[in-house]
Amino acid sequence: MEFRPCIDIHNGKVKQIVGDSLLDKGDVAEENFISSEDAAYYARFYERKKLKGGHVIMLNGRESNYYERTKFQAMEALKTYPKGFQAGGGIRRENAGEFLDAGASHVIVTSYIFSGSELHYKHLEEMKREVGKEHLVLDLSCRKKDGRYYIVTDRWKNFTNLVLSHELLKELESYCDEYLIHGVDVEGKKQGMEEELIKMLGEYGGNPITYAGGVSSYGDIEMLKKFGKNKVHVTIGSALDLFGGSLEMDKVIHYVSKGIEKK
Repeated sequence: MEFRPCIDIHNGKVKQIVGDSLLDKGDVAEENFISSEDAAYYARFYERKKLKGGHVIMLNGRESNYYERTKFQAMEALKTYPKGFQAGGGIRRENAGEFLDAGASHVIVTSYIFSGSELHYKHLEEMKREVGKEHLVLDLSCRKKDGRYYIVTDRWKNFTNLVLSHELLKELESYCDEYLIHGVDVEGKKQGMEEELIKMLGEYGGNPITYAGGVSSYGDIEMLKKFGKNKVHVTIGSALDLFGGSLEMDKVIHYVSKGIEKK
């Protein structure tokens, strides 16, 4: 289990938002934190902590008036800490190489590999050919419906017909190096994790997985470590002191990497 850092960028600023509140119309979102520092500042901070495998996410769509500002911030972070981050947000076959050239270790894709509710295997194969399996992360973020976790796309608003399962994870292993999975219903709300989802991910034994969503206490990290069988990596946003929360960065790193101590 590893701690994976994050830099989320919206309207040209580093922010933490409630994930499912993001709207392209008006470029608005429910905000938990807006930083006065730029993305490169956080990249330098994570580099000093020797933290790798995190993600830089551009939250503005390519049609947004803010997209170029947001992209600039992302590129500065990637250049500041080469190979320290994965890059996501509007990644397609046509632009993936640009982010790898800027210093990303991987690119993260989600909506591009779906057509409506169906997995678009042609696009998935194109991405694999373009960047190589070793540089590709699939975002399989999901929401619960009818007792099962369905992958969602397009700002997490649209349900696909794909249920997140061990079978699906195994099927997609040949296309990618890692998975990024948000528990969308709890993302950014600091009200607890998707325990059932974490237990399922802990039973999977293939590609590395980073879980995000609802981690808000040291006890949550302990629970994630237990239910995830010490295999599921974690990223924490709004609850982290770096982003205005109460969890101390150094203590989080210690809990994740050295084991959980009794409080």
